[in-house]
Amino acid sequence: MDFKTVIQRYKDRFTESRFWKFIERRSRSFGQGTIYSALLLFYAYKRKDTPGWAKRIVLGTLGYFLYPLDAVPDLSPLIGYTDDIGILSFGLVTIAAYVNQDVKDQARKHLQKWFKETDEDAIQSVDKRL
Repeated sequence: MDFKTVIQRYKDRFTESRFWKFIERRSRSFGQGTIYSALLLFYAYKRKDTPGWAKRIVLGTLGYFLYPLDAVPDLSPLIGYTDDIGILSFGLVTIAAYVNQDVKDQARKHLQKWFKETDEDAIQSVDKRL
């Protein structure tokens, strides 16, 4: 399935309340790099300066991330999340121009609420892709 199809198919699956519940419930199992990526997408979506096309990419990307019955079902702990991580990465790189320092700061601040110690290597790994 190509990225454009993913965006079209899953953009209606995203809601803000579903996003927060999902992230809070699964933050430990995904790891900080994945959660940070999702938070960056979310906060880039919330920016007034982010254009509609980029917001649609975020909606589709996060909708895919939230939906448990995607291309590789999330029922198996390791294999099921690899496609989610790939889609998050691709979506994030696609809208990278709209991930400014304010977006990064908001994502880091939220990440620190869930993890006592932040994994700077995981965060830097994500930031290097932008």
